[in-house]
Amino acid sequence: MYSLSDFDFDLPPERIAQVPLANRSASRLLQLDGERIADRHFSDIVDLLQPGDLLVMNNTRVLKARFFGQKDSGGQVEVLVERVLDPRTVLAQVRASKSPKPGTRIRLADAFEVGVGARAGEFFTLHFPNEGGDVFELIEAHGRLPLPPYIEHDADDFDEQRYQTVYSKEPGAVAAPTAGLHFDQPLLDRLVAQGVHIAYVTLHVGAGTFQPVRMENLAEHQMHSEWYTIPQSTVEAVQAARAAGRDVVAVGTTSLRALESASQSGSLAAGSGDTRLFITPGYAFKTVTRLITNFHLPKSTLMMLVSAFAGYEAIRAAYAHAIASEYRFFSYGDAMLLTTPSRADGANATPN
Repeated sequence: MYSLSDFDFDLPPERIAQVPLANRSASRLLQLDGERIADRHFSDIVDLLQPGDLLVMNNTRVLKARFFGQKDSGGQVEVLVERVLDPRTVLAQVRASKSPKPGTRIRLADAFEVGVGARAGEFFTLHFPNEGGDVFELIEAHGRLPLPPYIEHDADDFDEQRYQTVYSKEPGAVAAPTAGLHFDQPLLDRLVAQGVHIAYVTLHVGAGTFQPVRMENLAEHQMHSEWYTIPQSTVEAVQAARAAGRDVVAVGTTSLRALESASQSGSLAAGSGDTRLFITPGYAFKTVTRLITNFHLPKSTLMMLVSAFAGYEAIRAAYAHAIASEYRFFSYGDAMLLTTPSRADGANATPN
């Protein structure tokens, strides 16, 4: 039985990537097949996937969800939109010296006012005005791109372009599905040309993805909720890949969580819903056989997920290797290609 401290590790601060590389696909790629580790470049992914393999990508788009504002009492506030509920209503984190009460008015970005509604756990319901566009239009026009808390600069024009995947489409996330940041259009074109298939899911990444687990007993952790949708076309693409004996490769932990959440009945089903799926070692994966992912924070739910996927000891060894080999960590960092141990023992295992 694993506990929180089993997923801790020491990371030198200089290993945290603060800016993206100029070329998306120029990142390094650590390939982990069973216990075998290989150092590669991300563009090698073309050689590591086979015709008929399926890449499943999360096409969420990051909102400019961060606002600074002022309560009608004059107090300063910071707002981070967590989820759009309807064209006029959002759930948001509100940081202020005193929590706002229902009925409070907050002026955001010195541009428009929102009304504070009911509290929803750690979040506040905010009601946007009827003029000036819907929620998405107001956020895009006046908000700021929220970068992860470990990135030490405010978002600039370069971040606004690079902290989105080239295939982002559905607005709603407050954090990027960062494994997808390594793909540029020429690389995607090469993959398709060699017979790799691509399908999409949507999972709107919430700010909870950055929250550390605080309970030593993992069974006591309350997983944050995220909304996802699986199109029927993606279900059919997964079924075709599995029937042909090919790999279903999740691009990022968000794609994996969406697929596995929609497979809890035993088979993948199209549809939408909220997921609180918390994957820890011992979880039996139902859909995904390979995973492209970045390096994750110590004591995070994502460290637990990749340990469940590739094996606890194998991940510990891979992370130690990555730190010693000066890989770049977290959202703007390098990537890994992981294979489930059962699949790594088969035909797709690649020797060093």
